Amino acid sequence: MPEGRAVAIRPPDERRRGASMKLTDVLREAGSRGDIVGRVREFERRYGGETRGGRDERTTHYRDFLKEYYDLATDLYEFGWGRSFHFSGRRRGESFAAALVRSEHYLARRLALEPGMVVADLGCGIGGPMQEIARFSGAKIVGINSSGYQIRRAEQLSQVSGLGHLLEFLECDFIDIDAPDASYDAVYSIQSICCSPDVAGVYAEAFRVLKPGGCFAAYEYSLTDRFDEGNAEHRRIKADLEYGGGVPDIPRQGEIDAALRRAGFELLEARDLTAEGLFDIPWYEPLTGSRLSFTGFRRSAVGRKLTNAFLWLLEWLRVVPRGTARVAALLNLSADAHAEAGEHDIFTPEYFVLARKP
Repeated sequence: MPEGRAVAIRPPDERRRGASMKLTDVLREAGSRGDIVGRVREFERRYGGETRGGRDERTTHYRDFLKEYYDLATDLYEFGWGRSFHFSGRRRGESFAAALVRSEHYLARRLALEPGMVVADLGCGIGGPMQEIARFSGAKIVGINSSGYQIRRAEQLSQVSGLGHLLEFLECDFIDIDAPDASYDAVYSIQSICCSPDVAGVYAEAFRVLKPGGCFAAYEYSLTDRFDEGNAEHRRIKADLEYGGGVPDIPRQGEIDAALRRAGFELLEARDLTAEGLFDIPWYEPLTGSRLSFTGFRRSAVGRKLTNAFLWLLEWLRVVPRGTARVAALLNLSADAHAEAGEHDIFTPEYFVLARKP
């Protein structure tokens, strides 16, 4: 078992506040991180513009790409989405927060997590899902993340609970995990492996750190069969989704299956949950605002635009650092692209895979 820094997690009432970070908190954090406008301009220069649809810069320098993206975007993600940075379809009458929790519990059940197990979360964000899974299962969860800023935020959010014995963090790339072979009883990932330009390499590393007989499960970003590389509109949506979402490249579902098998896994299950009609409300609905509510306002298209306009005003008044609104605009591009991709049915974040190491 690799050494890590044990931290604690908030009780459930604190964990699931709808949008846990106030805008004033975002602005305070933003003001503490130097030249935002210079950094976002450099991000736009390197990864946007005419090169947005290309992979070379994002894949060759992907560590820089992800570090800059998440340093800039994390606080606004938390403001708009809460502490679990992922999507889930919803059942009728189910709240946004409840759907995220249900999807996290489903993954824990499929892996049969229980007390005494040690489990790796690849790409843990600021720790929202791993906190819920640790609380639900009693297993010890090790969050692996290459973003030092997100690790520090996760630790900060986790200081006041009594469950520190169930939660650790490792700051390292999930394509090069700082852990010995066969360290973990199970490994999972929630819509984060897409951040790597080498999906097969991540699966190979997950295979290495799993104990024999252990299972890997994930919700993966993937293109559906409806995605047409020859369709200019499809290519534009994909490029916007990748650039605005900090993703080097989105694979097709068959590529994911093949990569798992090449890594040595026995593929037990591979399902596009979006395509199975399991949910009454699609995963992208919070981004369209079609069921606008007070709690979901800041996630909606209208709420995002108003927040962005407010940030431009605050920049003009010199209340917030210059560049904050440009980061919000980048995330709006991502949100719009996710919604378009969902409405066109060319993309899903809910491709569920379950695989076992022999």
